[in-house]
Amino acid sequence: MEPEIRIRIADELLMFLPATRRESARRVAYDGTSTLGHLVESLGVPLPEVGPMTVRGERVAPSARPDVGDEVLVEAVPRPQPVPLEPGQAAPRFLLDVHLGTLARRMRLLGLDTAYHNDMDDPALVVQANEERRVLLTQDRGLLRRRALWFGAYVRGSRPDDQLRDLLERFAPALAPWTRCTACNGPLAEVDKRDVERDLEAGTRRSYDVYGRCVDCGQVYWRGAHGGHLEEIVRDAARVVADARPGGNGATGTGPTPATVSE
Repeated sequence: MEPEIRIRIADELLMFLPATRRESARRVAYDGTSTLGHLVESLGVPLPEVGPMTVRGERVAPSARPDVGDEVLVEAVPRPQPVPLEPGQAAPRFLLDVHLGTLARRMRLLGLDTAYHNDMDDPALVVQANEERRVLLTQDRGLLRRRALWFGAYVRGSRPDDQLRDLLERFAPALAPWTRCTACNGPLAEVDKRDVERDLEAGTRRSYDVYGRCVDCGQVYWRGAHGGHLEEIVRDAARVVADARPGGNGATGTGPTPATVSE
């Protein structure tokens, strides 16, 4: 009989397996030299989504080589998942691939440092993520399998609401709503109405007195027609983060004012 091992996959990871082979326990042919990481990825599960792996009751690294006949338990990444931060850094920095533009704008609304490009290919994304120590968020499993990538995560959900909840539950980042430009990710600063009056429509000048402006691109923000919807997104996000954190600390910061631009 061909040598094999048994791999038991956590339910949360079964989504990565082909639809016709989504059994939690699999017998896998084993050549005696392949690492656990290689074997798990060969089943379809990207390593950035893999949490603790256990053989004979002991934790093992993806580089470990099991013995023939072993049973390997593969768990999902624990939530909230810690991310290495630099001194003075309050929350992870993120980079989103081309398909997550709406999610990027919502993350910026929450004050998360979120880079996004609609024309960057996979190798360039990996380079930027590594150079700037950003968590690369994607729904491209192949991108997550790139060995050079320092930190990546698969975004679950097809709707922006579900994607944002998944991101917040996974990382439970510190939030600082209304402090970033949703268009370019630059910081927002409060600005006197007199300094932006010439950039405003007459109706806006009459209706609003409090404004913010992006330090980088100059986009002007005020509490407009979308304000209520955006405030609801912020409130919901704060609750999700609070629930995700063991200590229940979902505190958020404050900033200029809700934006009129679409989220």
